[in-house]
Amino acid sequence: MPDREERFRVMLDMVEATVGPEPRVLDLACGTGSITDRLLRRFPKATSTGVDLDPALLTIARGYFAGDERVTFVTADLKDPAWTAALPHASYDAVLTATALHWLHSEPLAVLYGQIAALVRDGGVFMNADHMKDESTPRIDAAERAHRHDGMERAKAAGALDWAEWWALAAEDPVLAESTAERFRIYGEHADGDTPSARWHAETLRAAGFDEARPVWASPSDALVLALK
Repeated sequence: MPDREERFRVMLDMVEATVGPEPRVLDLACGTGSITDRLLRRFPKATSTGVDLDPALLTIARGYFAGDERVTFVTADLKDPAWTAALPHASYDAVLTATALHWLHSEPLAVLYGQIAALVRDGGVFMNADHMKDESTPRIDAAERAHRHDGMERAKAAGALDWAEWWALAAEDPVLAESTAERFRIYGEHADGDTPSARWHAETLRAAGFDEARPVWASPSDALVLALK
């Protein structure tokens, strides 16, 4: 994924800038724990709660962080109105997510933003780094997409696994096979949500109860929107 580490760097820069180097973090739709891994490497006194529904990715995350008392993982469906009840804390200094919430359509995402606003303490922060399209620039978007997919094809030709190949290997792995089968029972092959603009995210976050919200980083295809409570 282009610019992946750069978006994480800016995200953690802004965590430190807004809530300091010892935050209580909610890693939302955490997957294998990519954000949590970088968070704890940079801020050893931070703590993280990872929440996801994907049993295969949570199996990887729990194995990777086994024995680290700073990390807790929770299985929950973000479309379930009661998902926050499964969390170990009622509030967080920071809620962070990356390349995940585009699985949701705009209406349930707006509802989720309201739930997140209730979890973030006063003075706390929420950040979402994801695919965010600008409908006013279709030619720019088309050029970026074509260039990105050309790069993906070159990487695949050089031996990189694509989405389907990675999951095929997971389905054959003795540790991941059962949870991968369960994952596909839950999700199917892929979920296609919405990718609204960064402006939409900022406006929706302010309507949900955050005082300020705007992009703090962008690439040709993605943006990182920060909302301050």
